[in-house]
Order: sequence, then structure tokens, then C-alpha cells
Amino acid sequence: MVQISPMAGKTLPSAQLTDIPALIAAYYDRKPDVSIPTQRVSFGTSGHRGSSFHTSFNENHILAICEAISRHRKAEGIDGPLFIGMDSHALSGPAQKSAIEIFAAHGLDVRIDEKGGYTPTPVISHAILTYNKGRTTGLADGVVITPSHNPPSDGGFKYNPPNGGPADTSITKAIQDMANGFLADGMKDVKRLPYEEAKKAACIKGHDYVTPYVEDLDAVIDMKAIRDAGVKIGIDPLGGAAVGYWQPIIDRYGLNATVVSTEVDPTFSFMTADWDGQIRMDCSSPYAMARLIEMGDRFDVAFANDTDADRHGIVAQPDGLMNPNHYLAVAISYLFQNRPEWGKDLGIGKTLVSSGLIDRVAKDIGRKLVEVPVGLKWFVPGLLDGSLGFGGEESAGATFLRRDGTVWTTDKDGIILGLLAAEITAKTGKNPSVHYHEIIARLGTPYYARIDAPASPEQKAKLSKLTPEQFPLETLAGDKIISKLTRAPGNDAPIGGLKVVTENGWFAARPSGTEDVYKIYAESFKSEAHLKAIQDEAQAAISKVFAA
Repeated sequence: MVQISPMAGKTLPSAQLTDIPALIAAYYDRKPDVSIPTQRVSFGTSGHRGSSFHTSFNENHILAICEAISRHRKAEGIDGPLFIGMDSHALSGPAQKSAIEIFAAHGLDVRIDEKGGYTPTPVISHAILTYNKGRTTGLADGVVITPSHNPPSDGGFKYNPPNGGPADTSITKAIQDMANGFLADGMKDVKRLPYEEAKKAACIKGHDYVTPYVEDLDAVIDMKAIRDAGVKIGIDPLGGAAVGYWQPIIDRYGLNATVVSTEVDPTFSFMTADWDGQIRMDCSSPYAMARLIEMGDRFDVAFANDTDADRHGIVAQPDGLMNPNHYLAVAISYLFQNRPEWGKDLGIGKTLVSSGLIDRVAKDIGRKLVEVPVGLKWFVPGLLDGSLGFGGEESAGATFLRRDGTVWTTDKDGIILGLLAAEITAKTGKNPSVHYHEIIARLGTPYYARIDAPASPEQKAKLSKLTPEQFPLETLAGDKIISKLTRAPGNDAPIGGLKVVTENGWFAARPSGTEDVYKIYAESFKSEAHLKAIQDEAQAAISKVFAA
């Protein structure tokens, strides 16, 4: 069983907060040693992440990554603007300075927030796509400096190519390998200007990110309906990058909305601790969201975003904080029945560890389901060409097309998912939580959970290369197995693990990329007891595979 900390859902005493001056000093003082695996540049699904305290996110990492990005752009002929956004984590500011030193030395056309503010991930995606629309040359790309919802001591750095979405693994591997080469070689081939000189360079330009994004929102959300219905909305930016966006949105569209806090503090001292007593800006955690949940009954609907605003957390009665899977099902059901300009052949994109309730909703509304491996990058082609109306994943990240059926963003957008909850409430007179209960009354109640189980590096490697034939079970928790998948049915890409499906439930097992565990996602449409049986049988069967 997971041990819940006694501090979960409470604010931490000052002695337990991150020492920000020490964190920033470590960013500059500590030099990574590439012979130590944890100190190398490592691009996961959302870029390179780490902490300067662990010598995993330091000045040399960012200088090396930015040198690699500069060379990648040149090799690929990408010579339009490079849009840079950052969130409110303490390491984001120093990392942006490091990036400017490199990019200015290469003479890249860099666009940073004109007021020195924060820029959410979806706003960078929107800026790239808006700039590139109709162009075939001089294309823009972008960088977002964020570790997402991670603790205050973490930093993160991710690259979005001209398609506006997360870079695919071929790009990130090339950048990662080149960056590690610079680190190993003592940084001698890294081209750099002193910051004071770099920031004055003609190629480093201020950019208004707020206005174009805010002005364009009614192309994707029915903002007039929200205003006319007077939906009472509560918004908590959780001290993140969207903090400077919500008031302009409220003012521009005349919304009946309250931003419950505009506080920004690099220690995130105002946050209530997550399940393990650590601060995380995780808007899908009831512990981290305690403040907004407590206020929930003051609003018709309320929502929050994580620090780079690519995730959403929806608070609506009777549920309080909605499970992300439940809200995705509601959002899909509503969108595909309330977007008359969306073509009849538009598909619904889901990751294979998202709820089977989405499959049932897709069947119910007669839409094609496109199931892909974990990661929003798999939805990018379909969002770009307009064949996918929606792409979402179980970890509260999603985006969808404009009302006219063209691309909005190719990265997760927690801002529009929050506003969609208000549109649903405005147009139907019922909040998303009420809609969820109506859906499960027709389609069945899902019982969903994710657990971690120990696995050595060798076992994780075995799991990632598993074939269906190596998993001999014919039944799971009393039900006949319908399919065993090691490739995603939506695009035939390897899932790096196994998914086993029955009529009444499923499980998926995948190795963790960072810890010596594997993750078991499981769901039952029968009961909690049936879910437990699925989990137990899955774990026992995988243990046999490991032992074989």
C-alpha cells in the first residue's frame, strides 16, 4: 500500500521549503560528470529534467543542450524565429539566461516574453503554429523551460520543432547525444556570449505572447456562451506560467470568473503537499489541489493548471476534483456532439493507458478511436492534418481542434480544457461532474488505478521487448482475454510493454524510465474487487515472465 504522508494536503513549515539561493548557486557551481549516468543529459517524454542539487540540471547541461539545438536547427534548415517560454520554477530563469547566451552567439532570431514574464507550454505551441501557417520556408520552432508539475527544486528543458508539438525521439536522441558529447569534451566547442552582451544582441527580441493567444481563444472555445450564461468560475494558476494570462482572458471576454490566487513564489510555499509530503503542482492530485477543492462549492465550476499550464484539474460537484480520465470522457462526448463544423470522419486520440470509458464513449457517439503509446507526440500528425479532433492522455493532458476543425495546438493545453469545462456548464446547464454520472449510468462505471512494482534494469528490458506469445494466459480475473497488445492499435507503434484486454477490464504494464519499477495500469468495469483481481493476476503473470 502507498504510505500517505501526514503532511499531505497541508502547507509545509518554512524549514521544509527549498533553499532557493542554494539551488541557484548549485546551478552555476556544480559541473556534471558524464561518466555518472544520472548526471548526463537525458531527454524523456518531456525533455531533460533534473535538479541542480543532484547535478542533473546545471548550467553546463543547458549550455550543451542549446548548442546542440542550434546545430540541429542549422542541419535541418530551420531558420525562422525560436520562441522561448519559461515557467515559474526557480531554475527556469537561470536556464533561460544560459539559453540566450548560446542562441545569441549563434545569431538565432529568439523571441522571449516582452515583459520578462512566464509563458505556458500551449502558448509556445500556438505561437509556432500561428507563425508557420502557410509557410514552407523560414519556419519557427521553440523551447519551453519547465519541469511541469515537478517539485520546486527541479528544472526542465524541452524542444518543440516546427510542428509545434513535443519533439519525437529521433530529434531528442540526436540533441541528447550531441549535448553529452559537449559535456564529455569539456564544453570546448560550445559557442557562447556573456549574458549582458547576449541580451542586448539585435537577434534577441521581446515578444507579446499574451495578446495573440487570448484574442484567438474564441476560435477554439465558445467564449460568448460562457459569458452570456454567467457561469461562475474559479481559477487557480497554482503559481505557474498561466498566472499572467487569466485576468486578460477574463477582461477580454467579460467572464464571471475569480482568480483565487495570483501568488508566485519559487518555494511554492502556498501549495499544499502531495501524497508523499513533497510539493508538486499536480492539478490531478487531491492533496495538491486541497485549496481549490475547499472553495469548490463557491463556483459552478473551477479549475487549475500545473506550472507550465499543459495539464488541467477540474473541480465540480458532486465529485469535487474530477479524475482526469472521467473528465476526458466527458470532454470527448461533449465536443464531438457540439462542434458542427467537425467532419464526421474525425477520430478520437487516446493513449493506451487511458480509461476504457473513452472507448465506450467513442462507440456510443459513432466515432473512430485511435489508440497510441504513451506521450502526446503521437497525436501531432493527426492534429496537424485535422484527422484527430481530440488527443488526450490519462495524466490530465489534452488538446483539441479549433471550432472550424483546424489545428489549435499540437501540445497539451490545460487552459482550453479548463475553459471547456465552463463551456459545457454554460451550454448544457450541467457541469462536467454531472455529465460524468449520466455517462456511467449508461455505459458502466470504471474502476481505475495505477500501481508500481519493483523491477531490475534487466527485468525492465525484458518487459519492454515482450511479445504476446510470451504471455500465455487465456483469462484474466475470470474473463476471456480478447487481445494482447505490444503495439498500439492506432498506429502500430511499439508500446514498450504489454496491454491485455477483456470485455470487462484490462491492464497495461510498462517499465519506468527513471526508477527500478514497472507500472501496472488497470481498470475494471465490474468492481473494486475485480480491479484488485486484475492487478494481482497481472503482477503474478509478469513475475513468471521475469523468472522465465
